[in-house]
Amino acid sequence: MKMFTFGLAALLASGPALADTQTAAPVIHDKPGFFVHLDVAKELTSTDITQACGIVPARFTYLDAQGREHVLDYQAQGVWCISDH
Repeated sequence: MKMFTFGLAALLASGPALADTQTAAPVIHDKPGFFVHLDVAKELTSTDITQACGIVPARFTYLDAQGREHVLDYQAQGVWCISDH
C-alpha cells in the first residue's frame, strides 16, 4: 500500500513537468457600452440573429491588430419577428 501511495504521489508531482509549457493567451472580455472602440483586425465568430425575434443575447469574437482574441457579449434586436412582416 505504501508503494502505491508513493507512486501516486510521484505521478501527481510530475504532472506539471509533463504538461505542455505553452500557455494560451487569455481571451479579453470587452465590456459593452455606447461608443466602445473595437480594434477589429479579423472577425472570428458572431451570433446569427436573422432567425431571432426581440432582444436576444449575442456574442462577437474577433482578433485585434496585435493578434489578441476578444469576446464582446451584448444584447441585439432580432430581425425575424412575425409582426414586422
